[in-house]
Amino acid sequence: MKSKTVAALLSFFLGGLGIDRFYLGYTGMGILKLLTFGGLGFITLIDFIRILVGNLKPKDGEYAD
Repeated sequence: MKSKTVAALLSFFLGGLGIDRFYLGYTGMGILKLLTFGGLGFITLIDFIRILVGNLKPKDGEYAD
């Protein structure tokens, strides 16, 4: 199970490299964010907000916390 807190921290600090998406199990989107520097910041910001509100969940289900 993945932690929402860890996902939010990864998104905030390393979201531009796609680390948050790799952590959540979305490898393809992680590679896209890595190659585009987080969609020039736009995808990174959107992902961070989606994680905080609970809209972006791990690929394998729910968060542990």
